[in-house]
Amino acid sequence: MTTGLETMTSDGQAYQDWRIETGTRLSRAFSFVCLVVFAALAVAPLLLSRGVVQDLFFILTMLTLAQSWNLLAGYAGLISVGQQLFVGCGAYALFGLVILAGLDPIFAIPLAGVSAMLIAVPTAFFAFRLYGPYFAIGTWVIAEVGRLLLAQWKALGGGTGTSLPRDATRDMLGVSLLDDWFGMRAAAAADALSFWLALIVAAVTIAIVYKLLRSRQGLGLAAVRDNETAARALGVDTRRLKTMIYLLTAFITGIIGALIYLQKARISPDAAFSLTDWTAYVIFITVIGGIGTIEGPILGVLVFFFLQNAFSAYGSWYLLALGALAVVTMLFAPRGLWGLISDRTGFELFPVRRLLRGGPVVPNEKGGPNG
Repeated sequence: MTTGLETMTSDGQAYQDWRIETGTRLSRAFSFVCLVVFAALAVAPLLLSRGVVQDLFFILTMLTLAQSWNLLAGYAGLISVGQQLFVGCGAYALFGLVILAGLDPIFAIPLAGVSAMLIAVPTAFFAFRLYGPYFAIGTWVIAEVGRLLLAQWKALGGGTGTSLPRDATRDMLGVSLLDDWFGMRAAAAADALSFWLALIVAAVTIAIVYKLLRSRQGLGLAAVRDNETAARALGVDTRRLKTMIYLLTAFITGIIGALIYLQKARISPDAAFSLTDWTAYVIFITVIGGIGTIEGPILGVLVFFFLQNAFSAYGSWYLLALGALAVVTMLFAPRGLWGLISDRTGFELFPVRRLLRGGPVVPNEKGGPNG
């Protein structure tokens, strides 16, 4: 006889059906909080000043870059220091499509992500023949090659770079609607559109990462990260899985690169392929927050933004403060700030561990169930 999740056998022993759970009460409550935060951010451009919207845009873009790098390094074990390649390629693809092909920037953004993903195909062919620190160095070298090649693109300014035409952002899809409905000027409307796109990309990226980690591919990623040889022996197609993650992160990073330089409206090879801005800071955010967790980059980007605003006026002291915090964190919280919080409290806002529930209900000494 079956009643709900409980089954009675012929001898009267009660059993519960086995089931796998990943969610918790806290995670379900936090999902509601995420919806509220998303709704609040969605109306931010209509209520807040342009400077605040640009700060929120910066947080969202850096968060997305950190989440994609965390998926690559924290879960797939691919420590890349060449993600600036995809930021630069996505940004230059946007400028090329807008300036040379006359495409609307809104339509050029996803194509910029596709362009970065296509660039990732040949780079993966070479990079995946390297392991550990050699892979990291190899991705940096490939990124430098990309920077030098695009610096020769005279149609987009060569080594000095170029700017988007004013008409490209002023006549961008949606700008006139925001002007008609809310009285926004063209520059503020363009910032609002960039912000909304960044918000959507950040939310979708987190959702994709969370869904992926809860799937069979997520288990395969964990196996590859911990021991690739053992994972391959257990039947995990490690090359296919790593390639999929590499291409996915290239696509997301390319879109973010396009969004960043759409908002800046000016590009140069040194800026678009900056190791410090698009890889070093991203690694700092992920490591400080907690590598291998979804919550880590969220906490890390807030810490980074606070430090940047608090110390950026002090020149080199700002970089020293970031370095000192990174050293202290790695010494006393090797799993990052969120790892420290999670160890102390047991909180998991995005739980991905699978917990087996159910089984026999064993009677205790007083005859009651103790399952």
